[in-house]
Amino acid sequence: MAKDKAFYQKDSLVLGGQMRSLEEPLIMGILNLNGDSFYDGGQYTTVTDALNQARKMKQEGADIIDLGPASSKPGSQLISPEEEWNIVAPVLQALQTEMPEMPLSLDTYNASTAEKAIKEGVAIINDISGGTIDANMIPFIGESRTPYIMMHMQGRPETMQQNPQYENVVKEVAYFFSQQLERLAALGASDIVLDPGFGFGKTLAHNYQLFNRLDYFKKIFGLPILVGLSRKSMVYKPLGTSAKEALIGTTALHSLALQHGAQILRVHDVREAVEVRKILNFSQKFA
Repeated sequence: MAKDKAFYQKDSLVLGGQMRSLEEPLIMGILNLNGDSFYDGGQYTTVTDALNQARKMKQEGADIIDLGPASSKPGSQLISPEEEWNIVAPVLQALQTEMPEMPLSLDTYNASTAEKAIKEGVAIINDISGGTIDANMIPFIGESRTPYIMMHMQGRPETMQQNPQYENVVKEVAYFFSQQLERLAALGASDIVLDPGFGFGKTLAHNYQLFNRLDYFKKIFGLPILVGLSRKSMVYKPLGTSAKEALIGTTALHSLALQHGAQILRVHDVREAVEVRKILNFSQKFA
């Protein structure tokens, strides 16, 4: 897609009606509300536990909190919009009451859930399917001008890690983005963030091929790039460890991701990601 025909180089993002500069990368804290979620599933399934974790992430410096009512780990099943809303609504309302200034993201692939959440004050929709699970998502994002994180996924969570195949993963992900961006642009969307979808229908090799070309996506689309690799297998498999032991490896990759052009880090461990950002910012003073 030619940038002069749709989207232009962006170093800002509208969150909750406020323009946020992306000259300094943003840290998005993950708040998984589903008991089956990856890594921390079951820890924040009550409003009390979710609020406590949100308070912790805010104190540690999170810029955005991403609410996840549905599990999307490999092998998980899609859930209905009704079930999804029943999980997220009480937490969303509690967060809006306690910390209304905190921008909230909703991790959903259901357009009806997204629409309800935006009416309740959610600032941005984070869609793992990039608009491919629910055909109403792209029209909703375009017509409502809702800020949107568009992720690439091959297949569906239930089967996505069963022998994923690409001829050229970088070009195929870029082509997917270009097709969906054309649709969004035609409907009037503007605040779009791209997420290559690490671990979503990709082998270890695919993940690192994409990771090493983050600057390519930034160059050809001129849009903010979100990286979501926190404690995933692309971190712990090369180390021969586990998600529980993957904090140091995650932190190392976050540092590299920011140097490759990522502008949003989606993380389980906010304090460590904030420290990565601080160190890189400090080092650039002497470049």
